[in-house]
Amino acid sequence: MTRITLRSATSAATSAVVVSISTAALAQQTPQYPGPYPWHGWHGWFFGPIMMIVFIAVSVVVVVSLLRWLGGQGHGLPPHGPLTKTPLDILKERFARGEIDKEEFEERRRLLGD
Repeated sequence: MTRITLRSATSAATSAVVVSISTAALAQQTPQYPGPYPWHGWHGWFFGPIMMIVFIAVSVVVVVSLLRWLGGQGHGLPPHGPLTKTPLDILKERFARGEIDKEEFEERRRLLGD
């Protein structure tokens, strides 16, 4: 068995006290920033609103882009659907297909007022 002498016991106790005191002192150091949190100070007041505006702007762009993509609205094109043709356009198509001859085409075009 080993003998614990009074000197080694006091040395161990003194070392434990010194370590615990220095650890407590390290834990109580003042921070490098003002206030209890690192975001306190002028930079929190300056960058906070800017980041909020950037976040809102990015969110709006994402939502609008998603809605346009899902809605099928593309590049300002007119909606798909049948275009209305004028009677003269229909007459020209019939003449081009050979359904009517030149005299009938001219007669009907005069009747239409063109």
